[in-house]
Amino acid sequence: MTSTISISAERRTGTGKGVARKLRLAGRVPAVLYGHGRSTDALSLSAFDLERALIGHGVGSTLVDLTIDGSTVKTLIREIQRHPLRAAIMHVDFFEIHAGEKIKVEVPVHLVGSPEGVRNAGGVLDQIMRTIQIEVLPERIPEYFEVDVTHLNIGKSLHVRDIPIADATVLSDPDATLCTVVPPRLEEAPPVAAPAEEIAEPELIRKPRAEGEEAEGEGEAEKAEE
Repeated sequence: MTSTISISAERRTGTGKGVARKLRLAGRVPAVLYGHGRSTDALSLSAFDLERALIGHGVGSTLVDLTIDGSTVKTLIREIQRHPLRAAIMHVDFFEIHAGEKIKVEVPVHLVGSPEGVRNAGGVLDQIMRTIQIEVLPERIPEYFEVDVTHLNIGKSLHVRDIPIADATVLSDPDATLCTVVPPRLEEAPPVAAPAEEIAEPELIRKPRAEGEEAEGEGEAEKAEE
């Protein structure tokens, strides 16, 4: 079953880009908490504590005990926004959950083993889907789905319908392909460069001389010989 992490948060009164920028400069992450039957709460939490708590956990399938002003709320992280260059967490959306109420979650897919088509035929394993969406009770959320691909040969695939999933309703398309083993990619021979055309020597065109006319320089040469 899924794991649970604990994080503390504080309420914040200000909103907007200016407030969010100041929070991040102070080492905190702006966040919101929402859910059925409650108004949205604006929060902030330690960026360091959040990053440390998330190590080794799937974001969308991990329960979070969120403590606010001494009161703990059971939540699920719906979205994490990260900086496009630094990968730092910029914002977090928490969704309050209740026991006995099913929720929709994205559960990671972990492929296990080396396919036969890769080992013996030089094929390549291509993972097309990395999560499967299900509807499940919070206490039944699996941490991940483990899929054995050892038996896959060239051209063979696994689909969502091939994965045994208990205590949950599968929302992803059952015919969707999870992974497949494709043939080895043939390397194309580099194009042969066309031989460079030989550059012809320029033809020397001489102007015909009139009878008795000396070529330029010939008169001087004869005088020098005399």
